[in-house]
Amino acid sequence: MQSLVDICPRIAVISAGAFLALTSPSTIYAEKALPQTQIGDATYYASHFQGRKTASGRIFDKNKAMAAHRTYPFGTVVRVTNLRNKRSVNVVIVDRGPYGKNRREGAIIDVSPAVAARLGMLRTGQTRVKLEVLVWGNGERVTERPKIVASARR
Repeated sequence: MQSLVDICPRIAVISAGAFLALTSPSTIYAEKALPQTQIGDATYYASHFQGRKTASGRIFDKNKAMAAHRTYPFGTVVRVTNLRNKRSVNVVIVDRGPYGKNRREGAIIDVSPAVAARLGMLRTGQTRVKLEVLVWGNGERVTERPKIVASARR
């Protein structure tokens, strides 16, 4: 019997029971479900990333509603809500992150400075947020109200 990897060379086994389907060079979709809603901290990009290429290949623009998330597919539209002041902004995932110190301190998303300003987090640099997926990177819309399935430790 042939394995799934032999039949479809664009499938890779990443761990027991998890497959990655490589649909294009820049897009990876996991078979296991990603959480539709997350609660954790948000940080924002430093100014020196302006004009640089992101992991998705798009050029980063600090004046646009862009964000980095470690697992959501590129092109996913996410509503980011500041839990302290209830302001929200829709962003597009175009990069991977956060990493390093911000990730260790509970950050689940990096947003552009323009988004940080609209969320009211420029002075603090980090704030508690709720992420809600509106449209997945493959164009699939979320139809039901998402349940909270993951929360970063504080």
